[in-house]
Amino acid sequence: MIIAAILILLSGGVAFAVVGGGDLTMKNDGGNVVLSHDAHVRSASLQCQECHTKIYLNTKKHATVVMADMEKGKSCGTCHDGTAAFAVKDNCEKCHTQDKAK
Repeated sequence: MIIAAILILLSGGVAFAVVGGGDLTMKNDGGNVVLSHDAHVRSASLQCQECHTKIYLNTKKHATVVMADMEKGKSCGTCHDGTAAFAVKDNCEKCHTQDKAK
């Protein structure tokens, strides 16, 4: 009985881990950016380890990058290069919201 309960709890934890960390809003003078874990995990069929810890560590340890860095393949630009996913260059409206950060 105890083993069955443990297995149920463990399998439930795995199911929640697949969804990711929810939406993450990054404040930006050019318009806030909302990263949707759901869009990346489910829609793009990515596994957590494809980004964490290769590209991103976590919100507290991840270094701030600017668009020029992303255009050189860092951070979001690792995948958003125009080949694997839409390019970060000249696609501002795909990530930055119209309501500017304050």
